[in-house]
Amino acid sequence: MPGTIAKPFLKWAGGKGRLLPQLQPYFPARFNDYFEPFFGGGAVYFSLMPTHGSCINDINDTIMEACLHVKNDLEKLLPKLKTIEATYKRLSEAERQDFYYEQREAFNSAAIGITKTVLLMFLNKTCFNGLYRENSKGKFNVPFGRYANPTICDEANLRAASSALQHTSILTGSYADAVKHAGKGDFVYLDPPYYPLNTTSSFTAYHEAGFAAQDQQNLRDLFVDLDTRGCYVLLSNSTASFVRELYKDYRQEQIYAGRSINASSTKRGKIPELVVLNY
Repeated sequence: MPGTIAKPFLKWAGGKGRLLPQLQPYFPARFNDYFEPFFGGGAVYFSLMPTHGSCINDINDTIMEACLHVKNDLEKLLPKLKTIEATYKRLSEAERQDFYYEQREAFNSAAIGITKTVLLMFLNKTCFNGLYRENSKGKFNVPFGRYANPTICDEANLRAASSALQHTSILTGSYADAVKHAGKGDFVYLDPPYYPLNTTSSFTAYHEAGFAAQDQQNLRDLFVDLDTRGCYVLLSNSTASFVRELYKDYRQEQIYAGRSINASSTKRGKIPELVVLNY
């Protein structure tokens, strides 16, 4: 649909969609190229709608392959999504659950390609709370979600997202490599897996590799490097004292995120998050 404003086409735990009203005041008013090396669902990217010179990256090759298919192969992707959606919605709830686990098994054994992207989008809209989580073997392991009428193929938004991605470089791999061409006046948004507030609160299993304390320190070093290059750098993370200490030389602000991924409703609610800026 012409004029549709793109939004993330994957649900993403820790995504920034609901935080955008709090984050947007911290975006630089003007910048050159845009870099987002921890893309996830891409809420910030789609809100900015950069028109040139942007680069997005994630270590999860399945996610970034999906972005490539939305960008380059939409006319092949849409009919496949419509077919799996129609099949799913004809089933009873018990049949849907069986179908879901069949598709999850197929997804985990599929090679990178358009079939895997279709299965990813299906699972993302029908799994529990829209999580993306991998076990230590790199297998997607989120259980079935009981949604009465999930939208698996949002054609208008997928077309808008495809248009938004046309002038964007899409990479898979190191976050440091993804910003190696960032320079003066460019905007870099860093949204790594958060450092846990305590030993039980960590949810960083978007990828089998995880993201440990040393990774957080390495990222801080990259933040400093980007600062010396003259980039505008904005980072999101937890309010853990470890993170505050890492970025003690930079401006720190606090925003509040609603979290609903915990199975227990008593453990959901507003949680403070840290925003670190070099400007």
